[in-house]
Formats: sequence, C-alpha cells, structure tokens
Amino acid sequence: MWADSGERKVAQVLDCKRTMVQNVPVLRGFAGDHTDLVSPFVMLDEFGPLQIDPGALGVDIKAHPHAGVAPTTYLLSGSGRHTDSLKNDLVYREGQFMVFSSGRGAIHEEVSSLEIRRDGGIVHGFQIWLNLPAAEKFSTPITTLQDKGAFPVIETEAHRIKVIMGEVFGQAAPTELHSPAFYYHVELRPGQRLDLPVNPTHNAFLHMVDGRLELEGQRELVSQQLALFERGGRDIRLFSSVGAEFLVLGGRPLNEPVVSYGPFVMNDSAQIKRCFANYKAGKMGEL
Repeated sequence: MWADSGERKVAQVLDCKRTMVQNVPVLRGFAGDHTDLVSPFVMLDEFGPLQIDPGALGVDIKAHPHAGVAPTTYLLSGSGRHTDSLKNDLVYREGQFMVFSSGRGAIHEEVSSLEIRRDGGIVHGFQIWLNLPAAEKFSTPITTLQDKGAFPVIETEAHRIKVIMGEVFGQAAPTELHSPAFYYHVELRPGQRLDLPVNPTHNAFLHMVDGRLELEGQRELVSQQLALFERGGRDIRLFSSVGAEFLVLGGRPLNEPVVSYGPFVMNDSAQIKRCFANYKAGKMGEL
C-alpha cells in the first residue's frame, strides 16, 4: 500500500456496539451521530448471523411508526417478512433489497418468515437508514423490494462488488434515490487490493463484515469495526492479506439539520411534534 494526494484519509475508526432492537441482538455502527461524515445515512445496524431453531419465534420486531427516513434492509442469508400500513405484506430473501421510504409517516412490522419459523435457518443482514432530504420529509410513503438479480455485479480475480445503490466502474444500480448515495457489498480476495473511486465532495464510510483490511496510513480494520473517511480524496484504497467482506456506503451530504426521536428523523423539533400528533391521530395508518 502507498498513499498520494488522491487517497481518502481515515477520519475515525469506530467499534460497533452490541444492543437490542426489541428481541433482536444487533451490532450498531452509528445511530444519529457522526452525521457530518455519514450523511445522507443516519443509522447502521448489522443483525446476525442469528440461528433460528425450527418452531421458534425468531425475529419479532412489532409494529412501530417511521417518518422522514427510509430504512433499508439487505440480507446475506435467510428471509424475513415485512408488513406495513401501505397494505404491503412482503417476504424478502437473501440478496434482495427493500426500502421502506416512510415520508410523512407509516407503520411497519418486521418478523421472521413463516418458512424460517417452521424449518429454522440462519438470518444475517443489515438495516441501514437513509435520511430523506428536507423537501421529502412529508412525501408519500412507499415500500419497494428488488430482486437480487436486478443489481449489477462486478467480478474479477481480485474482488466481487455488488452495486446496491449508486454507480461504480460504469455499473449503476436500479435503486431510485432522493439524493445521490451509494451502497456496495464488496468481497476482496486474499492478497489483493482495490481502489474504489469516490466523488471528492461526497461522504464515504466502510463497515467490516468479516476478515481484515489495510486502510490509508496502514490502519487495520477488522470485523465489528467501521471506518469513516474524510472528504477530499478521489479514491479509497484497500488491501487484504487474508481476504475481507465489507460494505462501502456514502453520498452527497444533505447539509441539513438532523433532529431525531426514536423512529422519526426530521429537521426540527416542531416536525417531530407534528409526527407524534399524526401518529396518535391515526394518520400513519394501521396494519
């Protein structure tokens, strides 16, 4: 590895923290903090690998509201079931990508699929929240689910990159966005390096799933860690002696105030109060 003026500098390495989301243990990279370096994202959780035994309840995240944010779900293994107040009842599986763009407010529930509860299995994936720009905070809610075959995959002897959001190396994901953002699932093979191009004005961060990576300044990143990069460089340069699996995300910073309270992510406290009032009045619907 070597550095030059075009390489992104590491701003900070974070250790993910273990917490619970209702009955599900998760590794949390960040939640509502570090917004200057992770915008337009506002939260990153990795759940699993979670072994669900046959006949067990499994994941049981009961109905709750969201507004002003788009929770995204991506599975490395297993399946889950999403129901919402938009009359969706969806089973999502390994490799698929779901976006629950809550806009002015909607309710959803996330549980294990009937097949996992019956047969058992391993569930492993990510829920990562994408912040909505101010102009979209009270937009019409919508849920989308895209099949794994819809996403381009760039594969070489050195790496495999699945493009879930944004564009890289001439391959663009079909995911519709409210503001420029990217989300790549990357596997880097042992003894290989990867130079990922990034817009110098955009944020970029990296979440380790497995293995080891060498970053700028010969800093090592291991599983359950997350690296935030400074803006300004045009490349993220990575090397792995043993192989690594990780996510790379980022995008154009929204440069807007972020005020969050639980599942509501808005621009000021008056909007948060409006969300609570709408929820209590039943304006976010019901399952």
